[in-house]
Amino acid sequence: MKIFFYIFYNFLFLPVLYLLLRVAGIFNKKIRIGIIGRKRVYEELILNATATDKNKKLIWFHSSSLGEFEQAKPIIEHLKKTKDVNVLVTFFSPSGYLNSKKYPYADLISYIPFDTKQNARKFISITNPAIAIFMRYDLWPNILESLNKKNIPTYLVDATLRENSPRSFPVSKSLHKIIYNYLDKILTVSIKDAEEFKKFGVPEKKIVVAGDTRFDRVYERSQLAKEKKLISDNVTKNKKVFVAGSTWEQDEEVIFPAFLKLTKFDKNVMMIVAPHEPTLIHLEKIENEFAGKLKTIRFSHLNNYTDESVIIVDSIGILLTLYTYADVAYVGGSFKQNIHNVLEAAVYGTPVLFGPKIENSQEAIKLSEIGGGIVIQDKRAAFKNLRKLFSDEVLRKEIGHISSEYVKSNIGATKKILNMIYPAI
Repeated sequence: MKIFFYIFYNFLFLPVLYLLLRVAGIFNKKIRIGIIGRKRVYEELILNATATDKNKKLIWFHSSSLGEFEQAKPIIEHLKKTKDVNVLVTFFSPSGYLNSKKYPYADLISYIPFDTKQNARKFISITNPAIAIFMRYDLWPNILESLNKKNIPTYLVDATLRENSPRSFPVSKSLHKIIYNYLDKILTVSIKDAEEFKKFGVPEKKIVVAGDTRFDRVYERSQLAKEKKLISDNVTKNKKVFVAGSTWEQDEEVIFPAFLKLTKFDKNVMMIVAPHEPTLIHLEKIENEFAGKLKTIRFSHLNNYTDESVIIVDSIGILLTLYTYADVAYVGGSFKQNIHNVLEAAVYGTPVLFGPKIENSQEAIKLSEIGGGIVIQDKRAAFKNLRKLFSDEVLRKEIGHISSEYVKSNIGATKKILNMIYPAI
């Protein structure tokens, strides 16, 4: 069976995948950047490695993209504080690589090469990691096999596996059985995830429930965010603030009418809306939605604030800090396809609203189950819940307390993961 998948993967799947990527790169800039960026992977690694201390062990962290890398950061940063090691960080996607090139805790930053047997052997020969840590799911068979042959410990961290995942489909499941058994440890987010991995024939001794480092990362960042002053106290004084974060047009079609109706009953409410993609066209569309109804101002013009009811955020990277101002928060993506990070709002003890599409987020599902998050299905439900939360301070604080306690009770995954990694370093 293993030989069959070796032939299938190396002589059919990889060539077809590479061809498809080359064709897609003609039309897709992101894919094209990734292909071009890999052309000098080895040369750049060798060149950049000259500045590192060869006597130190090298710890390799791989993330598919930026979101997974956020989960790696607390592990990397605590590791660098406690061990004298070099850290190599790799990415599959250009967004992760390009946005992390100046990450101060990494000694080497690179794309992961295309997963041919030759590339895998060459990459590992050049880097010679003492341990390889893969975040969440991005595993490559030839690289894992090469690591295994060199007896380099491999860990899958923050691992999740949904019931009925495509990975469990017949052909895919057979391939993933091989992949998972190359790993020395699979550190899962939950007991449920651990049970799903066992269905792939992974020995129980290899699976450890360690938790999710996203809780640690969000909590640490929230402590720093509280010290920032992005918005003057004069702007939010005596106001009840509704922060709508990472919104798409589908979200805005629901929450904007609800907020407009809310302002008829409560003149002290204001909304800070941070669209997921603050393009000029999107910003102007939001302004047009409120034209003649409510005064709006862009975040970059707040020095000229004159009691506008809607602040439109025209920059990125500040949403976690903006949630510090929220009395109630809405997390976007949940009326489009996949909800964004609910923890960024929940960490501050804020009631969190979101739409119905939350299957991709165990945190959103759990928050809705325990009462810290509220699923809204339409404009009517959005208004009803906003009205209730902004008019009942006791209820608002009760729900917010549930949210913050949920985050705090799940802190600690980083320490557990490091305790598992240390013996291999």
